[in-house]
Amino acid sequence: MRKRDWLGAGALVALLAALPLFLENRYFTGVFTVCAIDGIWAASWDFFSGLSGRENFGHALFIGGGAYAAAFMNGKFGFNPWWSIPVGIVVPAALSLVIGFPTLRLRGPYFALAMLAAAAIMQQFAVIFWQYTGGTEGIYGMSRLIDSSLGNYYFVLATLVATVAVLKAIAASRWGRILRAIKGDEGACEAAGINTTFYKIASLALSAGFAGLGGVLFAHYEQAVTPDDLDVFLSISVIIMVYVGGIGSIWGAACGGILLNLLLELLRGLGEYRLWVFYIILMLVLFFMRGGLVAPFWQRLQGSRA
Repeated sequence: MRKRDWLGAGALVALLAALPLFLENRYFTGVFTVCAIDGIWAASWDFFSGLSGRENFGHALFIGGGAYAAAFMNGKFGFNPWWSIPVGIVVPAALSLVIGFPTLRLRGPYFALAMLAAAAIMQQFAVIFWQYTGGTEGIYGMSRLIDSSLGNYYFVLATLVATVAVLKAIAASRWGRILRAIKGDEGACEAAGINTTFYKIASLALSAGFAGLGGVLFAHYEQAVTPDDLDVFLSISVIIMVYVGGIGSIWGAACGGILLNLLLELLRGLGEYRLWVFYIILMLVLFFMRGGLVAPFWQRLQGSRA
């Protein structure tokens, strides 16, 4: 990263840290907390799918896996909520290994459809085994990680920054270059002696782990988990965040998650027309800014100052 990139990132983080202090409103603190969690989900999806080109239509499987792991640890068994974090990372990563080994061998759209089906099946399991999962009502009564709303927000924001930093660093390493090469021509990578299966599965596990971490944070913030955390709409929403922010950039994807959530809140005053206006704006962005909004804008800004 260039010096300007570091300065831009620092200014954005400082702005996000200062906003709740200026607004002095607990409701807006909650909105920014959810925005930061969305950023974690978007960055985690972009690391695997944005770099490798294997689009994951079932990312909610990993988000919900982390959320339900936290719910069982804290809500069912009464463990300290902080123990939910490592468990909520490991469980989705393990799920990704189980599902990834057979499905990542599929070509074309079949991997995306297989992941979509896996998330849908897990959502149905959450309803069928209601004795353990609470069925459609879910699991309630979870503890907050941090009681203070402002303290909880800063912890989530710090987690978002750490997530983006780690994933961006890996993306800039040899690992990330191999994922981009797989996206370009997987056959050529295999001919060059690269174990593409290892890199794809390891990357999916890493993506799943960070998605699960976001699921843990969301579950403890909401103090509840429901089958909606495994819903296909959540997976599609995350993909839209990434495309708006700039696919393959990771940090742009995280910003896309924040922007879309803020846009929904800004349109709240429109009442029943809110979603109509939101989707019209979204369609305009996706049609006329196919490379995304955040990352391409920053690149053009950098180019104009060069």
